[in-house]
Amino acid sequence: MSVRTPISDFIDEYAEKNMVRLHMPGHKGVTFSGPEREDITEIYGADSLYSAGGIIDESEKICSRLFNSKKTLYSTEGSSQCIKAMVYLLKYTRKHSRTRILATRNVHKSFLYACALCDCEVDWIYSEEGKSSVCSCKVCSNRVDRILETEEYDGVYITSPDYLGNLADVKGIAEVCHKHDVPLLVDNAHGAYLHFLDEKMHPLDLGADICCDSAHKTLPVLTGGAYLHFSDKVSDEVVDRAKDAMEMFGSTSPSYLVLKSLDLCNRYLDEKMHIKLKKMTDMTKATKHIISDNGWNVCESEPLKISIRSPKSKTGYEIAQMMRQHGVECEFCDKDFVTCMFSTSNSEDDVRKFIQSLGENFEKEIRTLPNVSKCEKRISIREAVFSGNEIVDVENAVGRICSDVKVSCPPAVPIVMPGEVIDEYVISLLKYYGITEIDVVK
Repeated sequence: MSVRTPISDFIDEYAEKNMVRLHMPGHKGVTFSGPEREDITEIYGADSLYSAGGIIDESEKICSRLFNSKKTLYSTEGSSQCIKAMVYLLKYTRKHSRTRILATRNVHKSFLYACALCDCEVDWIYSEEGKSSVCSCKVCSNRVDRILETEEYDGVYITSPDYLGNLADVKGIAEVCHKHDVPLLVDNAHGAYLHFLDEKMHPLDLGADICCDSAHKTLPVLTGGAYLHFSDKVSDEVVDRAKDAMEMFGSTSPSYLVLKSLDLCNRYLDEKMHIKLKKMTDMTKATKHIISDNGWNVCESEPLKISIRSPKSKTGYEIAQMMRQHGVECEFCDKDFVTCMFSTSNSEDDVRKFIQSLGENFEKEIRTLPNVSKCEKRISIREAVFSGNEIVDVENAVGRICSDVKVSCPPAVPIVMPGEVIDEYVISLLKYYGITEIDVVK
């Protein structure tokens, strides 16, 4: 029997009735840009996202069964909303007056805003190797264990996969966290599909307590559609507070178009995902071998992402432009990397065009990555973000305290954190990544 799609069914039926719409939105279902007939609000029977007891609640429960979670909630504002909710929910299990979090350095900026809003204290874990790209932070479970032996935290927070496709040792880190009775939170924004591989690699399958998935990044879901998942290890109290946490950081007008796409995706995950995913992961694996044989330096990464280290003679920007001239657009590029994301919606022809767009490159010597700097923390994230601030040229920022995150999305991973002192090396990093101005505390 097919998985039910209660949200989609309700919206379709309502659109067919041609009701006189004396309710929001203002377009009244009249076509203007395209999807207006299906764009509704919390009318009778449509349920309400943050107090769901009808069609949304039913759809979320179906999704929870598909992911084998204790509970799964929908977000129409991406993983950014879920990340804030995850951080907020630590207040119900914390051991301190202020929430203390141990986090890998390569966090998305929404985590920093969550910590500012919730007044959290954060200690950073830097990469094992002492140097990595800004987007990556490779940390082993033994390192986390050593830290937790000497310091007490209310939660450990990691990003996996990261923007370049690196997967953390979620299983090992989760075991260490549970040994110390500390919950593990995972930003799995780029890995919603990982649960549906033959060998499950989703954070929940590997022992994470709470995680978020940006469904729209790797599944056939409209932009903004995301999941907040809870494992069986999370207490009923925390799970029961989850909707309140999501409401605190979300709009009171969630998009029903996004909700419909999340709802329809349940059927896709149940009926088509496994077969299509196996085919696409096989093609992506083969593609990595082909372009590697053609001379490109392909990074180790999760199954549906291909990241290329740029050679000395060509920046990532130049490689991306070369691809663009062949009708292929990448997900992300900077001086050192080009990252491409595939999904089950890509075709064999897409893969062929991608390979052709790269051509051949036989220079194996790659560009040297700059070290990620360890900065002095002078004040808290909250104090920095909510302080009086000013924007200055980076050349004039030596010795000043960073007050806000000046980094675009993608990748939205900060070089210097709010509350940290900006030194000469940080300025060289900012310039390296093309950042010319920065917010500092007055």
